[in-house]
Amino acid sequence: MSILEIKEVTAGYGNLKAIRDVSLSVNESEVVSIIGSNGAGKTTIMKAITKIIPLVSGEIWFDNERIDLLKPHIIALKGISLVPEGRKLFPTMNVIENLEYGVATTKAKSKKNENMSLVFELFPILSDRKKQMAGSLSGGQQEMLAIARALMTAPKLLLLDEPSLGLAPLTVNSVFNTLSEIAKLSNMTLFLSEQNVAKALSIADRGYVMEFGQIAFEGESQDLLRDPRVKKAYLGL
Repeated sequence: MSILEIKEVTAGYGNLKAIRDVSLSVNESEVVSIIGSNGAGKTTIMKAITKIIPLVSGEIWFDNERIDLLKPHIIALKGISLVPEGRKLFPTMNVIENLEYGVATTKAKSKKNENMSLVFELFPILSDRKKQMAGSLSGGQQEMLAIARALMTAPKLLLLDEPSLGLAPLTVNSVFNTLSEIAKLSNMTLFLSEQNVAKALSIADRGYVMEFGQIAFEGESQDLLRDPRVKKAYLGL
């Protein structure tokens, strides 16, 4: 059953339409990746879902409710949490303070201790650095903290915008291994945008390929990894 449906959405910035007539769906407990080059429109989709930017046309439905007419904080309260490109942490607050910022809803408050234990199990380095300022963490540790903060909201849908951006290869491996573990442990629905096509598809059930602001094609992840168009354009094969 679809938990997220994007129906013929056009959105952008001022007169620039970054995405046009985009339709896609994400099923409950599924991991879906949207892949494509820089500027293809992936981040715009994430911003449209969370109402950071308004739609020009189309509809977005979450959990059988239309949400594109709601305010951003109401959408978040519905159970959508975004790990934004660039992480957007509070650099002068420590790890614990950043995590506690994610505890806003009644559901999140009731699961605070449980979720705190979960994120420290997933990211042991954060447990070791509870009192360290977020701004002094490495890039990889900051990405872990951003994901952990989103998990503290107890989301139904976790959105991740370019989680590998600016990270060293070993750190990218660690982050994606953890995302795969999150999906398996919690049965959570994940929707991520990513330029690292091989990594994105390695943990996803399905994928959408974006080109020039539109969905070019879609398929099961393993099928996309074998697709000559993906191999040539994104895998260098």
